[in-house]
Amino acid sequence: MEIINTLGRRKTSVARVYLQKGSGSVTVNNKDYKEFFPVAMLQSKIQQPFNLTETVGQYDVKVNVMGGGINGQAEAIRLGISRALVKISEDMKPVLKADGLMTRDPRMVERKKPGQPKARKKFQFSKR
Repeated sequence: MEIINTLGRRKTSVARVYLQKGSGSVTVNNKDYKEFFPVAMLQSKIQQPFNLTETVGQYDVKVNVMGGGINGQAEAIRLGISRALVKISEDMKPVLKADGLMTRDPRMVERKKPGQPKARKKFQFSKR
């Protein structure tokens, strides 16, 4: 089986995911994913597509991720893995879509406007 290449994005994080048949190892930026994401919640986010499709331990995942924070990076990886699994088998799509893993989250940081200190915050108003 050849290597399947997909892309996952979230906020400003971009994850390039390479999936192939294997023993179930997940490598993120040349480190084990448990070392890269020490928080258990983020580790479970990465394993979520495999748990839903019952393919735990069947595929090796190699990920290059950049930009954003650790939560955005974990969710970008999750989207990339979900897309790769759908490329392998279209039967997995309804299961992943039901849990919202096939949808790219469009929410981004709102830009700062001129004449304001932040995106929505205003400078202090003085009536007199």
